Amino acid sequence: MSLSLRFSITFSALAAAMLSVATASAQSSLPKYDLATETKMKGTIQELKLPEKGAAKEAARLTLKSGDTTIDVYLCPKSFLDDMGSNLAKGDEVNLTGSKVKQDGSDLILAREVSKGSDTLVLRDDKGKPVWDWGHK
Repeated sequence: MSLSLRFSITFSALAAAMLSVATASAQSSLPKYDLATETKMKGTIQELKLPEKGAAKEAARLTLKSGDTTIDVYLCPKSFLDDMGSNLAKGDEVNLTGSKVKQDGSDLILAREVSKGSDTLVLRDDKGKPVWDWGHK
């Protein structure tokens, strides 16, 4: 095998490995829940963002309008919403408890509880640990 062919193969393998690591770290780059920044807010769901079919482990998010503020809210994997029988929808008035964090310079809420009427969807325990992980530890 020529030197240039070996270099080309090695470079291609290295580039693929770096891309794989970058993709994995981007998927796990969600900030950690911080009890010190926990807040409560009330607002209207402007948009419910569910991942495409077949991506049930991807995050479900919503955009919440509270007064003059609109903020992105990270909920949980879509599969967990489905398991809990969630019926959140655009236009719903909700109460939210969550940690206000920064991601890529923008404010984001990591939701711990979302209440609609008398129903409360618990997404994290009182320490901020995701409840959808309980069955996998």
